[in-house]
Formats: sequence, structure tokens, C-alpha cells
Amino acid sequence: MVQHQLRGSLKITDDCSFRVSQFDMLPGSDVHWWGAQASGFDNLTAGFIVSNDGLNGTYKNSTLDVHLLSNVSWSMINVLAVWDRTAASDFGHVVLRREDPAKSPPTVFENCKVLSKNFRLRWSLNVSGESLEIGLEAAIGITDYMAFGWADPSAEDSDLMIGGDVAVAGFKEDGLPFVDDFFITKYSECAKKGDGVAEGVCPDSVYEGPDGVGLANSSMLVYGHRSDGVSFVRYRWHTSKVKGNYDRPVNHTANMKVIWALGPIKPPDTINPYYLPQNHGAENFGHLVLNISEHVNDCKGPLDAEDKEDQGVIIADGNVPLVVSSAPAMHYPNPPNPAKVLYINKKEAPVLRVERGVPVKFSIQAGHDVALYITSDPLGGNATMRNQTETIYAGGPEAHGVQASPTELVWAPDRNTPDNIYYHSLYDQKMGWRVEVVDGGLSDMYNNSVVLDDQQVTFFWSLSKDSISIAARGEKKSGYLAIGFGSGMVNSYVYVGWMDATGIGHVNSYWIDGKNALSVHRTRENLTHVRCKTENGIITLEFTRPLDPSCRRERRVECKNIIDPTSPLKVVWAMGTKWTNDHLTDRNMHSSTSNRPIRVQLLRGSAEAEQELLPVLAVHGFMMFVAWGILFPGGILAARYLKHLKGDGWYRIHVYLQYSGLVIVLLALLFAVAELRGFYVSSTHVKFGFTTIFLACIQPLNAFLRPQKPANGEQAPFNRVIWEYFHAIVGRCAIVLGIAALFTGLKHLGDRYGVENVHGLSWALAIWFLIAALIVFYLEYHERQRIRRQIFERSNWVLGNLEEDDSLDLLSQSRTTANKEFLPSARMEVQLEPLNR
Repeated sequence: MVQHQLRGSLKITDDCSFRVSQFDMLPGSDVHWWGAQASGFDNLTAGFIVSNDGLNGTYKNSTLDVHLLSNVSWSMINVLAVWDRTAASDFGHVVLRREDPAKSPPTVFENCKVLSKNFRLRWSLNVSGESLEIGLEAAIGITDYMAFGWADPSAEDSDLMIGGDVAVAGFKEDGLPFVDDFFITKYSECAKKGDGVAEGVCPDSVYEGPDGVGLANSSMLVYGHRSDGVSFVRYRWHTSKVKGNYDRPVNHTANMKVIWALGPIKPPDTINPYYLPQNHGAENFGHLVLNISEHVNDCKGPLDAEDKEDQGVIIADGNVPLVVSSAPAMHYPNPPNPAKVLYINKKEAPVLRVERGVPVKFSIQAGHDVALYITSDPLGGNATMRNQTETIYAGGPEAHGVQASPTELVWAPDRNTPDNIYYHSLYDQKMGWRVEVVDGGLSDMYNNSVVLDDQQVTFFWSLSKDSISIAARGEKKSGYLAIGFGSGMVNSYVYVGWMDATGIGHVNSYWIDGKNALSVHRTRENLTHVRCKTENGIITLEFTRPLDPSCRRERRVECKNIIDPTSPLKVVWAMGTKWTNDHLTDRNMHSSTSNRPIRVQLLRGSAEAEQELLPVLAVHGFMMFVAWGILFPGGILAARYLKHLKGDGWYRIHVYLQYSGLVIVLLALLFAVAELRGFYVSSTHVKFGFTTIFLACIQPLNAFLRPQKPANGEQAPFNRVIWEYFHAIVGRCAIVLGIAALFTGLKHLGDRYGVENVHGLSWALAIWFLIAALIVFYLEYHERQRIRRQIFERSNWVLGNLEEDDSLDLLSQSRTTANKEFLPSARMEVQLEPLNR
């Protein structure tokens, strides 16, 4: 036995097979029968698989017939081991060839008796040698003791401990085993009275006085180890030899009462130079009748401790550097191991516990031949040459130093860091050990957080280039927690976290298009780093998803679930008593929900209630309607259809309306920018709006650069013609784009903020502009009729009346024709008739 509580008896049956009986083993990850030339780190790690029969799962007193591979023979195998390839770990081995005769493994006995769930007694009787080999095995803490011995035959069952002769075994602070002979005179810790007489649970040497220290121990330590959270100590006990008044003879043929106990032990100090058992508690003791000559084996399977971690655990502190050094291996947790291993804060290869979101600082002083790095590979040692899937989280070739000149390395595990990774040397395998990555506070793991409606759910998130990491935690007990992206649960994308009956957490995504269980549709979103846990009934769910699902060409509904960090994300929540993977019913409906969506500004890291923004955006939209639906069109109509009036009234109306509309547009823009706290050119509405405003701002500048109007009877210069064309085209394009911006603004308002009557507003706006179009058609018809009448009247011209009518539009075809008729340079035919006198 080396690890994983492996035990068994091996027998070679023929040239190509062997049998293992009474086989016990705790599970590993990738375990095989393994052959090597010799024991030791280099030989075992260079070994090979000898059989296709894998070892998966837990084995309890099993019998296995194993066949060697066709290309493997016994001549190739000097050491047969049970080997975990993933961790390069030796669970146990048998040496088949060596010069000295084979000895029975110190963990193997003829008999085994279950004393309690966590405590077993093993023994082998040597009648001729008048000795008893005893093994105490218990799944206890490293600072606990194991006690077993013989009770006073005359004592009552209710008082068996008094007068008991017991052996107390355990492990010292340096990890070495010990065993000592104790005698019980009182239910109390060992102490000396005023007359110097000892009483309580004391070593025999204390009762014997100063001369007996070290000489009164009837138990002799043979072997001890601690592995997988299980303490094992083997010692020899003489059955007939009795030393002093505090030893009881053992009759190996008789039924004798035995007692046992487990509990914490007090280490030696300046007053008491020996280990003293403390109170064993109400459950960790017992007694039974035992005949050691009878064969007993009721130990079925290995002991499985709840806490298998025996190495010291170092918890990283973000403010105190971890000193990394190297020294010879003494109690490396994952044998076999190299001669030199890593130490952290002077502890040999401890488990390093770090928190996500909290930076860890290393002071590397292990030597220039040891480069520290944090890796996903359990072996380390330039794993990229062997393991193409290795992920390196920190460190590398430059992370080396000595005590006189240490190198500092800072590493910040994030929420996507796996729960178990490793620290190792870049150049040699298995010098380090495991890094345990635990969840810190969610506020450390995520960059932003807000409290959702009703203060019942906290929403956390961190943005990266192409993805977003999200967490949500409830503030009260529930069976599941759901968060939805939308103005309500209906027509929203929802993520539900819950725990199943086996205690495993799940996070699933759904599309909800109704208010009953049949309207909840499971989707296949690409969620990664999914976690869900519950603590005291409070659920926390976490996941990472891409901002853009990148499946827009597909018709799946989740392909439209795009998160734009520049736009507010509307978040709602719900809680209920029970959830399931499929076959949802009305019993899975929520018991409490948010009353309103909260708009989360992802880039700003803030949130606001939905209703607080709508009035401002409503004012923004109304002002834009006044400008683009009334003022700007009115100004254009004045310039088009009021020029026939005498004076410059049409010009004043045109200028006043256009400048008023521009001021209102700029004020409406400032309202929106101030509320959204920035320019975000992302939606179609914003693109139309900015283009329209740009064109509107060009017009005043264009008016300032207007060329001089030609005098009456003069032909308009070319730059004047170009200016009028440009001014008219830009104005009309601005109006068209402005109308498009109004419609897209209504659609954007409905999509983002869930305004229910947005379709009615869109129809009203369409009817408004339809009426305006009809009015324009009517005015245009009457204008053309007026121009025709004016041209006809001018056909009866009076010589010298060449005054230009300002009502004629420069861009009108009618004006061009009329001007040609009255130009002085034009050829005219006049018929002269004689006058009759």
C-alpha cells in the first residue's frame, strides 16, 4: 500500500496472467496495471502498461484475474504496480525480484474487525512467539489518536474503561508514528496529585515513576503511515509477558473484553513530556468481546475518509508574498517523487488555496535551476512537449531566483480558472503539488455588480472582447433562480439555475413566448464556465456566453440573442420552488418575480429602473417630431410656395422655421446624450439621426456662403445655379432621412424599452406624413397652375417691362422656358402691317 487504501494478495497463475484476491482500492482517474524495472521515481515514471484490464472505480474485497498484453512477459517486469497515469502516481506495488527474501507487507494481516464506521482493528497471532501483531486503522484527523486494549475482566460493562490496559497510537508533529502503553485509573486527563501519585489516563511510565520512563512501554512500534486521510499504525504486543502492575495478560484462546476509543491528542510540552489523549466524545468509543485466535474478516472494502488531504494547506494572502524554495522530499503527497521538491513558506509541497479575483504574489527563491509556473498539467516539467493541451496560467522560464535575489511573480486567478490546477517547476516533473482555486466574493470575481428590482437579486458581470461573464445571486431561499433579458418574462431570453436531487447544479437557457409552462422553450446557447451552487438555500448561478452567438444565418431563436455592451440590457428575475430539465408544468412557475425590468448599463457598470428613462426619451422623440415633422417641412413649403407674395415674407418664414427646428434638434440630441451618457453609434436609428443632423447643420453654413442674386434681366451665374441645386437637394435629403429617423426611433423605443403602443404611434406618424404629402401635391398643382397663368399673361408683354418675377423658382422648368422667351438676345419674328389712314 502506498495510496488510495490499496490492499490485496497477488498470485502469478501462469506465464501470461495473475490473480489478485481481497483487493481494496479507492478510485483514481486513469489507473492501470503497470510494469517497471525497479522501484523509485525514475524507474516507475518510465514504466509501461502490462494489461488491457483497467482499474476504474472503487474495489471492495474483489477478486481479479488479469491477463498480460501479448507483447509483455514476466521477464520484463521486476516491479508490478497499480499506477495512475494522469498524476503519475503509485497506488501500490509488488517487488517480484530482489536478493533478500520477500517479507509480508506491513499493512496485511490475517484478521480484521470493524470497531466503528471509521475505525478498524487488524491483527495476526503468533502463538509460538507469544506475540500479537496489531494494526489500528482509522479515518481521523492527523492530530487524533487511536486507542485499543484489554479491559479489567472483573469490571462491569458500564465501567469497562477503568483498569483498562490500552495502546495509544497516532502521529507526531513531524509526521512520524508513535505508540505507547497506557493504563486508565480515572476518567480524566493524566495528572499527579499532591503526593506525587498519578491518576487518569496515563502512560505506564508515569505510574512507574522517573525510573520507568521509556522502559515501561509494552507496545513496540513496527510501522506507521498516513494516507488519504487514514491513519495506520502497526505495533507488536506480547500476550503473556507482563511488566509491572499495569499490564494485563492476554489469553489467546479465551473470549476477552476489549475497549477502544478515538479522539484528539495533546502533544508534549515542558510539563508533560508525552502525548496525552483528550476526551473521546460521546460516540467515538466502545467495547466488545474478542477471541484473537478465531479467524475474523468483516472489513469489506477500503476506508474512505471525508477529508483525504493530509498536506498542510496554505491560504494565499494578497498582501503577503508566498516564499517558494526547494529542499529534499520528506512526505511528498503524491509518490513517487524526485529527491528535491518545492516548499512554500517552508512547508513541503502544500496545497495552495487561492481565491478567484484576488492576486497572489510569489517570492521565488528556489534556485536558478527551478522555474516556477502555474499549469493545468499535474506533472509539470515542460509539459508542453508532452501535453499539447496544457494551459499555463502564470510563470515560465523567467520565474526563478535565489534568496539573495528573489524574483517576484504576481498571478490573479479569475472566475474561469479551474478548481484544481498545479504549481510545478518548468524543468523537472512532480516538484510541486495542487492549487485549490475557490470562489472568493463575487465582487472580487466580477468587475461590476448591481442590485436588481426589489433588492432580491444581485447581478454581476465582467466584459471581455467577445464574451460576457455573468453571475446572479438570490438574497432569499428558493428552489431555482432565473434571470431574463427583456422587458418581462414574456418574449425574453432566460437563464435558470437550480440544484437537482443529487445536489448537482445546472444552468439552462430558454426562450419564453408566453405565460404558461408550454411557452418555455429550451435553447442551445453556447454557455461555458457554467456553475450553480446553493448555500443555506440561496442559489448562485454563473456562466460565460459570447456577445454575438455567430449563428445569424440559422433560424434558431437564440441566434438573435445578441448583447450589445453599448446598449442598456434589460434584466428581470424570478424565483420558484422547483425546476426540472424537461416536462415543465405549472408547478414550475415562479413564486416571486421582479416588478419591473432594470436597465443595466454594461459599459458604465450601473443600473437604472426602466421607467426613469422613458419620459426623457419621450421628450426627445416629441422634440424631434416637432422639428422634422412640422418646422423643417414648414420652412421648405414656405420657400417653395410663398415666393409669389410681394416682399421677403417667405424668406423670413423659411429662415425662422429652419433655425428653430435646428435648435430643437440640437436640444433633443443633448437630452438623449445626457441620459445615455455618451454617443453610441450602434442602432439604425442613431445612424439615421446623426446623418440627418449632419445634413441639417450643413444648411446654415451653406446659406452663409450663398452667391449674390443676379440683377433683373440678367442670367444667373453658374455658381448661383450650383448653390441652389445643392441647397435644395441637401434640404430634401435631410427631410427624407429625418422622417426615416422618426420611424426607426419609434421602433427602437419599442424594441428596447417595451413601449406597448409603439405600433399605434407609428401608424399615427405615417398618417401625419401622408396628409402632409397630400397637401404638398395640392400646393404643387396650384403652384404650377399659377405659373402657367403668369407665363400666359407675360406673353402680352409691354416693351421695356422686363422686371423679373421672384416667384419663379430657379430650379423650375417653367422658369427656364419663360426666361428664354424674354431674353434680349433671342431671335424674334415681328410682322409689320401698314397703317390705314
